[in-house]
Amino acid sequence: MDTLLEILNSHFLLRNALHGGLIIGIVAPLVGIYLLARRMVFLGVALPQISTAGVAAAFVWHTYFHGHQSRDVSDFMLALVGSTILTFAVILGLALLERRGRGLGEGRIGMLYAIAGAVTILLLASDRVTEIGVLGLLKGEIIAIPDIELLILFLGYGAILILLTVFHKELVLVTVDREMAISLGKHVLVWDMLLFGIIGVAISLGVLVVGPLVMFGFLIVPPLIAGRLAIGMRNVSIVAAVVGAGVALAGFAFAYRLDWPTGPTDVALAGVVLALVAVGQAVRALASRIAVQ
Repeated sequence: MDTLLEILNSHFLLRNALHGGLIIGIVAPLVGIYLLARRMVFLGVALPQISTAGVAAAFVWHTYFHGHQSRDVSDFMLALVGSTILTFAVILGLALLERRGRGLGEGRIGMLYAIAGAVTILLLASDRVTEIGVLGLLKGEIIAIPDIELLILFLGYGAILILLTVFHKELVLVTVDREMAISLGKHVLVWDMLLFGIIGVAISLGVLVVGPLVMFGFLIVPPLIAGRLAIGMRNVSIVAAVVGAGVALAGFAFAYRLDWPTGPTDVALAGVVLALVAVGQAVRALASRIAVQ
């Protein structure tokens, strides 16, 4: 309890890290729900890695053509641009393939993940790139979030939250029942592009703040937990956001108390919660069967 009170204090030294984790913990699961509903979980794995490759490419380009520079706001914006461009390019390509009836394909997505990971490592092989601190940026050092990056995260994820709320019905309809959406005269392509745009911005921005591993964890695990506890997209969305926020807060408290890395602690805690919920439901189902017999 003392640790919780300490980190919730308005003068807490690492308050930006806590606030950034909470923002991502609330909004990322709302985006992840659509990945799960569309059975695009593998895309949720690949896109953060692709976004990371975009960051690495941007820094390599900047380093070799503009010389050395310390990490500041311009570096963050450069990384954001590189991440966003590559992420959107891949999303657009996959969307076009899906529209032509070729589907996303697990093999194709797996190939993108592997290539993006390899390209990232190769791009960062130069000592010149390592010196400017890009490795810390790619890891998503949650402990060190400057005010300007927190503001950008707040504005970006705030816009995403507004879009998901205002266009909830349309996005759900296009995701769950495309044939019905077409019969009702909905512009499916427009809503698909909006959803893919939301996914792209969420991942591009989130990877810069918390890194690809943590971003994937918040995209997928809280929605999986919520899917076991609630019925209906709106209820699942609410539960997923609450679970994500709770994991972000509790994970930060554990990490601060035990001196663990914050991001992996969040993901591990989310996994523990998912396991407990699954075991609890299995025990409950078994007890119900025994009672009936």
